[in-house]
Amino acid sequence: MSFRIKADLFYDVYASSTCIFNIQALGNSYNQKIISESLEVAPNLPFKQFSLPDSKIRFITVQANEFVPFQICYQGEIEVKFKTISKKSLFKNTSIFELDNKIVPYLSPSRLCPSDKLMKLAFKLFGYLQSDIEKAVAVNEWIFNNVDYVPGTTDASTSAYDTLNQREGVCKDFAHLGIALCRALNIPARYFTCYATNINPPDIHACFEVYIGGQWIIFDPTRLSNLSSLVKIAHGKDGSEVAVASLFGNASCTYMNIECENLNGDLNPVYSSDDFFISY
Repeated sequence: MSFRIKADLFYDVYASSTCIFNIQALGNSYNQKIISESLEVAPNLPFKQFSLPDSKIRFITVQANEFVPFQICYQGEIEVKFKTISKKSLFKNTSIFELDNKIVPYLSPSRLCPSDKLMKLAFKLFGYLQSDIEKAVAVNEWIFNNVDYVPGTTDASTSAYDTLNQREGVCKDFAHLGIALCRALNIPARYFTCYATNINPPDIHACFEVYIGGQWIIFDPTRLSNLSSLVKIAHGKDGSEVAVASLFGNASCTYMNIECENLNGDLNPVYSSDDFFISY
C-alpha cells in the first residue's frame, strides 16, 4: 500500500539551540520503500542528516539561532508491503542462548522501561502462560484494560514504572509499559514510532514490538491505530532514543501538523484476526 505522510513543526527559539529530529520514514528496506520525499527548513538555517552505524533510521540536526523562529517540514510518499504471521507459527519460544547478539540488548532495562522493577508483578500476572506470544498478547490486553488514555498527563521523563502507578498516559507511555513488562518476562521488546492513518488528533504514534519466533511482532495497547496502515519511522530501546525532537538549548514547539493518508482508498487487503503484523 502507498501512503502520503507529512510532518510540519514550528519552533520559537529563546537561545541558540541545536535540535535533532526523527520524523523521516525509515530508509528503504525489504518491505518499506520511499517513492519520493522532501525536507525543508525555513528560514535557511544550517542542518544536516545522519544515521547511526548499521541503521536505516534517519535523524535531522538543525542549528537554530536565538530569537529566530523556524519551521521544519518533511513530506513523502511511501510504499509499504505488510507481512503477517499466524499465531500458531509463534508458539515455539526462542531461548535467550539462541538469540542473535543484536537482539540481546532489548532484554535489558532502560531509563524509561525499568523492567527490573516490574519482574514480580509481570510473573504474577502473566508467568503462568506457557508461550511468549501468549504472554505478549496478555500484556497488550492488560494495558488496554487497566491504563486510561489521557492526553497531557505525562512528559518525556515519565517511565513505565510511573505509568503503572498513575494508570494513565498516552501512546508512548502505553508502549513503554508494554516493553517493560515483556522484558521482565524475558521477552525482547523495543519501542516503535510511526505515522498512522487513523490517529485522532493526528500525531506521530508509538507502539511496541516483541521478538518472538525470529520475528519482530507489532503491538498497540492503545488500540488507536490500524496495524495495517503504519509507516515506520524508527525503533529503539525506548522513546528517548528515537524522540520526535531532542532540543539542546532553549526552544519550544509552538505548532505541529502531522498527516498520514492511505493512497489506496478502500482497496485494503483483509487480514485474519489470528494474524500478527511483522515489523522490520
